[in-house]
Amino acid sequence: MKFGIIVFPGSNCDHDCRHVVTKVLGQEAQFIWHKERDLCGSDCVILPGGFSYGDYLRSGAMAACSPIMDAVKGFAAEGGLVIGICNGFQILQEAGLLPGALMRNDNLKFICRDVSVHVERTDTPFTCACRSGEVLRIPIAHMDGNFFADKKLITRMEKQRQLVLRYCDEEGNVAEEYNPNGSMEAVAGLVNDAGNVLGMMPHPERCSESQLGNTDGIKIFKSIVQWTKDRR
Repeated sequence: MKFGIIVFPGSNCDHDCRHVVTKVLGQEAQFIWHKERDLCGSDCVILPGGFSYGDYLRSGAMAACSPIMDAVKGFAAEGGLVIGICNGFQILQEAGLLPGALMRNDNLKFICRDVSVHVERTDTPFTCACRSGEVLRIPIAHMDGNFFADKKLITRMEKQRQLVLRYCDEEGNVAEEYNPNGSMEAVAGLVNDAGNVLGMMPHPERCSESQLGNTDGIKIFKSIVQWTKDRR
């Protein structure tokens, strides 16, 4: 399958994603500059981490207005798979493709460390290669990862099972002390109503091969490939 990796001014995890997709998984990948208007036949679109436009205004706010985002929105509306990682998650929210907002971490500090996340469901295109209830160890690196939504929206998303990844301890226990940034309901990743767009703050591309000491992240990418293969 072919991945399209959108490159914004300030993206810095685009090459990491491409390495995982092509060198670890053996799939095709193409960079797509944010001023383009065509996804060039991509089967899955990745919005990588970084600091698009230097995080001016709000993180992801300017990138959400880039020309390529019209194509991303159209692709998502037709059921295409889209994954936003860290800054990509912020861009998807600013573009209206995912609900809620990502605010400054509650300790007002940039956080860069490994965290544990509980896989809430395995019937999505992004987690189908995980085991039920599995705990993944994946690094985070962000200043604005504090997920916020009003109570009505949280209730609706929980009812629709949109909260896919939650911060937890190594045993899978979700509690405030294991929540690194103050996110409501310990949200680390969520999908849209249709389930084909995922935003997640942890960086799976940074822990996808053994020489990095951790391969938990590859399960996110393997899920996308498996899901697509099963439907062809």
